[in-house]
Amino acid sequence: MTTQNEPQAQPDEQRRAQAQKVAVLGTGKIGEALLSGMIRAGWAPGDLLVTARRPERAEELRARYGVEAVSNAEAAKAADTLILAAKPQDMGALLDELAAHVPADRLVISAAAGIPTTFFEERLADGIAVVRVMPNTPVLVDEGMSVISAGRHATEAHLVRTEAIFNPVGKTLRVPEKQQDAATALSGSGPAYFYYLVEAMTDAGILLGLPRAQAHDLIVQSAIGAAVMLRDSGEHPVKLREAVTSPAGTTINAIRELENHGVRAALLAALEAARDRSRELASGNG
Repeated sequence: MTTQNEPQAQPDEQRRAQAQKVAVLGTGKIGEALLSGMIRAGWAPGDLLVTARRPERAEELRARYGVEAVSNAEAAKAADTLILAAKPQDMGALLDELAAHVPADRLVISAAAGIPTTFFEERLADGIAVVRVMPNTPVLVDEGMSVISAGRHATEAHLVRTEAIFNPVGKTLRVPEKQQDAATALSGSGPAYFYYLVEAMTDAGILLGLPRAQAHDLIVQSAIGAAVMLRDSGEHPVKLREAVTSPAGTTINAIRELENHGVRAALLAALEAARDRSRELASGNG
């Protein structure tokens, strides 16, 4: 597990990972963020391959990063590690295209939400190593949370290699694959909950008489400061909240209204709903 106070990939591990040729298949926003992160972490552009559905997108990536744009089959034959960043609904067709070209000694990393490692293991060479990763959108600003689970044939070395790829764009956390649906509800969908809260608080600021831009700035900076304090102080969130909550003050009155309106219960129900939908997607009920 990688946490805030633990080191990222060790230098020797990072160098070994960077000696591997990596291909990003289906290089959309998340795939491009990983590509950029790897280059900034020390990967040579010549050791990175990309594929894209549209030729103009492939040319854009080649010009921007100096990497080689190839076909999916060429990437499968040439790369030691394949990062499958296609949309979940496109993954079956992609695997059909790749199956004949991926040797059993490759590492396949899936960044597709809701698809279990068995989906890949059943369609690719016997014994192939598959690692499932659920990144969230803050990888686009190097503050992502990427949750990593090993398939049946993935070893410690495969997990370390995966962490070396995802660490440049945020934090990584290993969990058993049975916990991926819960992690998706908390982390994969998590940024949307905060955006929803900021939207609601901004509307409240306008109702209280503030201009929208000022309300937005107040809330965003408060959110950043609170997140940094949670990360760096080591204090339990209850203790940090209590430090702001003076007797008979403004904060406790606001907290009382949140409790009266069942906000805590609503959050629990919302995350359970997200977890259940992740399970449905994993079982093929899209």
